Amino acid sequence: MEELKKGLLKIVSLVRREAVIDRTTVKRILRELERELLKADVSPQIVLELSKKVEERTLDEDVPPGFSRRELLLKNLYEELVRILGGESRYIPNVKKGDVILLVGLQGSGKTTTAAKLANYYKKHGFKVGLICADNYRPGALEQLMQLAAAVGAEFYGRKDVPPVKVVEEGLTVLRNKGVNLVIVDTAGRHKDEKALLDEVRELVKILNPNEVMLVLDATVGKAAGVQAEAFHKVVPIGSIILTKMDGAARGGGALAAVTRTRAKIAFVGVGEKLDELEYFDPSAFVSRLLGMGDLKTLVERMREAQLVAQPDALLRGKFTLLEFRQQLEELRKLGPLKKVLELLPSSYQITPELEKIGSENIKKWISIMNSMTREELLKPEIIDRSRMLRIAKGSGTTVKDVRDLLTSYRKAQKLLKQMSRSRRMRFGLT
Repeated sequence: MEELKKGLLKIVSLVRREAVIDRTTVKRILRELERELLKADVSPQIVLELSKKVEERTLDEDVPPGFSRRELLLKNLYEELVRILGGESRYIPNVKKGDVILLVGLQGSGKTTTAAKLANYYKKHGFKVGLICADNYRPGALEQLMQLAAAVGAEFYGRKDVPPVKVVEEGLTVLRNKGVNLVIVDTAGRHKDEKALLDEVRELVKILNPNEVMLVLDATVGKAAGVQAEAFHKVVPIGSIILTKMDGAARGGGALAAVTRTRAKIAFVGVGEKLDELEYFDPSAFVSRLLGMGDLKTLVERMREAQLVAQPDALLRGKFTLLEFRQQLEELRKLGPLKKVLELLPSSYQITPELEKIGSENIKKWISIMNSMTREELLKPEIIDRSRMLRIAKGSGTTVKDVRDLLTSYRKAQKLLKQMSRSRRMRFGLT
């Protein structure tokens, strides 16, 4: 995945270097993104869908207070990549003590090693694991799994002289008599078109009644992984998928995207050859690593929290009341100190003196002042004269100067947003 990571980091760097993020720039950046994804064997259909979605969102969405369209572009890129890879939530198989896991897949997908990795993983989570070798076709399969079971401290059962179905029936009894509370069955690799072997899998499913059927796929096959997943789904009740060889798969991005398009649930990814190099697949964390996001992940989360309470059109035109101004300050306050927010931005952020003044203390003070106003004053701030200022200041524990400063900053914010609105319409052709 290093090549895909390098390509996406190049895109992020390009976004950060651009002086202005306008319609032309966005289109040019997304053309580069398309090239990098196609090189990673992501299907053209998915690439075009993602590019179009990022472009539309970046040019049409309103930028949250305190952020720029540059950060909006990075946020949308992150969110759309996560979406095509399965969404924010990760799938965790509901494996319990007493369960049986059946592994299926093509020959050469790394199924036997993955069986041992799974055993190692669940052993660390308090299970007593047993491995059954139901592969009597590949030379050395039984010996390999026996050695791997010993390496991870799991129980093992296998026989060469009887059919796989018989091996599984005997193995379940033997292992459970040894106190094993999680059985993992490794089956023979088979081609999606090998009817006899697929029929054998159906028979194993019928006998075992497994709690989870996991399909093991080789990530190096790229977008062909989707075709394989669909073929297996038609003959066996696949519960989840494990993608192997993700560490060296230049086409791993294509495999991930293709599999998620089948609505399959990716549970684990193999990220190395060692027996402890198996991890849950978390789309959000995976994309964060690819983009080298670091603290930018925190920025994305904070931008999501910055929900505009006022009507967007009225706000952007600078036509909003003190009531709406208070609501916006309350939302901005949730982001934390303004300096901390600015530190999260991936490049230097130019801030006007007016906005710089809206620090944590001022926001707290101003909200207190507006809480002391009547609803009529919040809706019609122009009626606030000196006598009203005295009452408001006394009620909020502040001074008349503080009240006057708030009203001045409120008017400057209105003026600034009007200017930004005119600039936005000119820049993005939104008039």
